[in-house]
Amino acid sequence: MDVFCNPLNLPYRYQIHKKDSGEVYACREAADPSLICYRGKYYLFASMCCALFASDDLVNWETFPLPDSIPWYAYAPDVRVVDDWVWFIASSYGGAFADQFRTQDPIHGPYEKIEGTFGGVDPNRFQDTDGRVYFYWGCSDSEPIRGRELDRKTMKSISDPVALIQTDAQRRGYERRDPENRTRPYLEGSWMNKWGKTYYLQYAVPGTEFETYADGVFESESPLGPFRPAQNNPYSFAPGSFCPGAGHGSTVDGPDGSIWHAATMRISLHHMFERRIGLFPAGVDRDGELFCNQRFPDWPMHVSKFRADPWAEPDWMLLSSDAQVCATSEQPGHEAFHAVTEDIREDWTAASSSLDESLTVRLSEICSVFAVQINMGEGPKDVSHLSDKVRGDRYIDLSPKTTRWLLEGSADGIRWMTLCDKREVQTDLPHDLILFEDGKELQYIRISHISLPYGQIPCVSGLRIFGSGHGPKPDTARFSVRRSGPTEIVVDMDPAEGATGYVVLFGHRPDKLYHSTITYKTAGCRIGALTEGQDVFVRVDAFNHSGITRGHVQNIE
Repeated sequence: MDVFCNPLNLPYRYQIHKKDSGEVYACREAADPSLICYRGKYYLFASMCCALFASDDLVNWETFPLPDSIPWYAYAPDVRVVDDWVWFIASSYGGAFADQFRTQDPIHGPYEKIEGTFGGVDPNRFQDTDGRVYFYWGCSDSEPIRGRELDRKTMKSISDPVALIQTDAQRRGYERRDPENRTRPYLEGSWMNKWGKTYYLQYAVPGTEFETYADGVFESESPLGPFRPAQNNPYSFAPGSFCPGAGHGSTVDGPDGSIWHAATMRISLHHMFERRIGLFPAGVDRDGELFCNQRFPDWPMHVSKFRADPWAEPDWMLLSSDAQVCATSEQPGHEAFHAVTEDIREDWTAASSSLDESLTVRLSEICSVFAVQINMGEGPKDVSHLSDKVRGDRYIDLSPKTTRWLLEGSADGIRWMTLCDKREVQTDLPHDLILFEDGKELQYIRISHISLPYGQIPCVSGLRIFGSGHGPKPDTARFSVRRSGPTEIVVDMDPAEGATGYVVLFGHRPDKLYHSTITYKTAGCRIGALTEGQDVFVRVDAFNHSGITRGHVQNIE
């Protein structure tokens, strides 16, 4: 099936860090994705992966190591196509010149090195339709996003830098780090696209460690501005979800005319830069506004369905968010129920590393199960043997790893069937997605025989089950909206009968509810991502195991 689920099912690398106390710890990281389509194939480059990921369909990804000459340890690798060459450059700091690399075979190389003549943090290269090439960069809580033109042949600068975007968190709520606006946002992660005659310069705010990490967008009729904020901001925004955050990304045209946005999803539990990669359907509407669909940002998506309609609804519902859970053992603060709270920063951790440890989810009824996403957490593990390899900020462990388990299901809790057996695999997939094309009628799902890298104690941050229930859809959500500030609203809700969760949609027009947040709390939510002076329209959709019930739109002037 042509289905993926965020975080993307990739072999995220372990980063080995050392604290000032000398303690050594490990957590996974991938961020700042550059997603390109080159000669009909998708290529994904991300920070701290030491590899590229290649796919023909956005579902099945193969991993290929990058050559030793590529700066693995430099953040925010920018990869763009210029004159049928794939160009690579990563962040450079302190005025240093960044070497560039180009190739016409990203998987096998060779990568030709071009000596650097300029640099910048969070770089982005863009070739216009007339062939001219531009360069954008910036990562600061005080400096703007800047741009300049490059010589098409030499890639040397041929214009002075121009300031293009500066934050205004007083007026643009999504740029704020905190409600009181006490701390300046980080402005970073530029990415340029052009559709029609309009240039769309995307940028990330307010900081990668926040669940409100987002991509905004400015528009212009010229690649070096002047730029104006788009009416539809923030462009990419996914708070409240299992793995929130959707900033510092890239937007790509597929060979079939579809548009996709790859972005950084936040964990930031063990380390501020503990992050993952997400992929979302995107598009440009009839008025030229860039949008991204993140209404159910980490539920399974059928690529063909969302390719045809970027605003398609999911085929399968989340079944596990209100499920009962039990385990053979658990540690205080990491009890079994944490595996179904829809929060990737919570987890069930067993009391031992025994293969007999297991976690069982009991759904509220027998359901048609079509997908199970198995998310492994970062529980206790001993990586002290890697202490001497840490230089400066980290060491990226490239040695082979395996993540293994046995997944079983049952309709009655007595007779069990094997759903997927990965006890002997050689793969390391901490966010594995298991699909059942015809569905399985199940009420119980059990995972056992868990074997994780470094002899880690079994640790599951999300045993997420998707499919269809057999009951009615929920009632229509009743809600009220009030302004609590020029860039903030509060949505108060009455519990909708039969609902397990809610999607709060909002936008600057009733037919453009392009932004959303998902919540499993019936009390409502606060949204501080508005633009001062704009009208806001709000709708609350209720969902449960059986489907989605759309609410009614309210206008808040």
